[in-house]
Amino acid sequence: MLGILGGGQLGRMFTVAAKTMGYRVTVLDPDPQSPAAAFADVHLCAPYDDVAALQQLAQCAAVTTEFENVNAAAMQQLAQYTRVSPAGECVAIAQNRISEKAWIRKAGLPVAPYQAVRSADDIIDKTSLLLPGILKTATLGYDGKGQRVIKTAAGLHIGMSSLMKDAPFILEKMLDLRAELSVIVCRLDSERVATFPPAENIHENGILAYSIVPARLPETLLRRAEAMAKQLAETLNYVGVLAVEMFVVGDAAQLVVNEIAPRPHNSGHYTLDACASNQFEQQVRMMCALPPAATDLLRPCCMVNLLGDVWGADGSEPNWQPLLDEAHTHLHLYGKKEARSGRKMGHFTVTADTADAAFTQAQTLFAAVCRG
Repeated sequence: MLGILGGGQLGRMFTVAAKTMGYRVTVLDPDPQSPAAAFADVHLCAPYDDVAALQQLAQCAAVTTEFENVNAAAMQQLAQYTRVSPAGECVAIAQNRISEKAWIRKAGLPVAPYQAVRSADDIIDKTSLLLPGILKTATLGYDGKGQRVIKTAAGLHIGMSSLMKDAPFILEKMLDLRAELSVIVCRLDSERVATFPPAENIHENGILAYSIVPARLPETLLRRAEAMAKQLAETLNYVGVLAVEMFVVGDAAQLVVNEIAPRPHNSGHYTLDACASNQFEQQVRMMCALPPAATDLLRPCCMVNLLGDVWGADGSEPNWQPLLDEAHTHLHLYGKKEARSGRKMGHFTVTADTADAAFTQAQTLFAAVCRG
């Protein structure tokens, strides 16, 4: 029996992978309609810090998580009784942008110039050197939430005032962004570590829209991105699946680490249909102390997110027929009962002879779905 904290779509796909490999799964999630619960052997419908539920989860052979905002202290407590990956300490680092940036720097990797801002007193003359910048909450930010573009010192004070309940923050200098990449690292130890091919990511309104693989960037840059991701995982002594997001900056195409996610990642969903193994199978393998499986890309592809925005105002589903009619297109729906704007309801992946062809086809199919 394997345990997982969180029962959203990532937990659902983990559960499918685990059961395919012969394991049973216990999901801890307070949502009675948790997407993962539909496939799990046991659903502990309780808060993440519920003592009785955690005691039951501690009976599992190993425990993992599907999101970073879980109770890291609970993960550390579980580690006293069973194998836990990633470690609660690594999850705690990823929960706070300030500590996250410090660890990325500790690994010797570049980040955007930034400053921790815990109160108005932290705004000093040097702060203006970071403008224009992006003010981000240090915790609980995802998919563009908890972020605000700041252009002036006056705007910084206004931005802090409106978000003060969410303090502390970091202020990051805006960069000359040319592209965005992510690398999925699968690490058991220093000798047994693998990466999936870097994905080129395109965001819309702060939410991932497309992941294109192989990324349409120089091979030397992609190999450097993989090496940087491994270096960060090594510094963290990370065990599990880790997503490392990076920016490609300026004419020199400098790689800058943006943030990490201590779990499988939206930009790694392409691995389900285009690689020799997938990120959820790797998550199972790492938590069970098994070495990484092969990560070869079998065919170029493009993954497309399906948000609640493409559902009808009455909750009616889009017309899936254009996707189902295509032999090289794979549709994944997450089983969520309610479609809301910005909510990730599913994704589809197109495979093709080239990355450009996959991206073009993906855009055409998405437009057809939107037209209904």
